[in-house]
Amino acid sequence: MFEKKLALHETLEFHEVINFMTTSLLKSKLSQGIVFDQDLRELLDKNVKLSTPALTAMLKLYSNSELE
Repeated sequence: MFEKKLALHETLEFHEVINFMTTSLLKSKLSQGIVFDQDLRELLDKNVKLSTPALTAMLKLYSNSELE
């Protein structure tokens, strides 16, 4: 049936958001090992747990871009 594709400008903006989220996720994961404050470590852990499925879902949507 009819499958919607992302327009070019949507694809480029989506790409920027995915790059930002990937960088943020990587920084949170790396910072967990060097942070000594327990509250901050818990916030970083929560960020990793919430960002990972969100990023996976965004990558799935990104696959519907017109660039393919």
